[in-house]
Amino acid sequence: MIKITIIGSGNVAQHLIDAFAKSKAVEIIQVFSRSQKQISPFLDSSKITNDWNALAEADLYIIAVSDDAIFNVSSQLPFENRLVVHTSGSAPLSFLNDKNRKGVFYPLQTFTKGKAIDFKTIPFCLETQLESDYTILEKVASSISDNVNAINSHQRKALHVAAVFVNNFTNYLYQLGNDICQENHVSFDILKPLILETAEKLLTLSPKDAQTGPAKRNDISTIEAHESFLSDENQSTIYKILTQSIQNHGKKL
Repeated sequence: MIKITIIGSGNVAQHLIDAFAKSKAVEIIQVFSRSQKQISPFLDSSKITNDWNALAEADLYIIAVSDDAIFNVSSQLPFENRLVVHTSGSAPLSFLNDKNRKGVFYPLQTFTKGKAIDFKTIPFCLETQLESDYTILEKVASSISDNVNAINSHQRKALHVAAVFVNNFTNYLYQLGNDICQENHVSFDILKPLILETAEKLLTLSPKDAQTGPAKRNDISTIEAHESFLSDENQSTIYKILTQSIQNHGKKL
């Protein structure tokens, strides 16, 4: 059984603790957290520490903190030549201190506090300096997920940027759509079947083939009517930029 220590107490750390608790291939022997209160609902208090010097020996140390804290946290580890990984989608291996063997254990998913996730479907993007360390990470990831991938730092950054487009930006467009509905006294719920159908189409079609709408059809009269309807400058600007990009097939505007 692979022994794991998790360093961090945020959403990613909490979800990993919950997932590993259900695995028979790994054991969480310790969690480092400055706030025991955040982790105590997920783990026996005897396994939680806020003392760097009290860290027990493990096969793998997973740093699940913000990107700008990775180097500082990895520098405080009171040992050398052990396998230490971070969970960031965009941070390179160099963000980890050189005194330990480095790796990346990136679950490509959005995590929300209190919302359960089926880890079996989550893609894990793995990277290590040593092949033997990759074998360890692969075993750990495979113990909770059926979707494990060897991804280098450049590819991982590309995936992270793409994820911002398909997740964060798309959700912001949902927010704008919700605002438009509220401003005009209509329920956003009416749009939810459309949102689900659009997402489900991507299971069988490429995004390019799934594209519909007035910009795709070059329906100028509808586009002009929409632009005239939008009085909010931010909404109007985004509408125009996206419309032009679709009309130009993603080429430079």
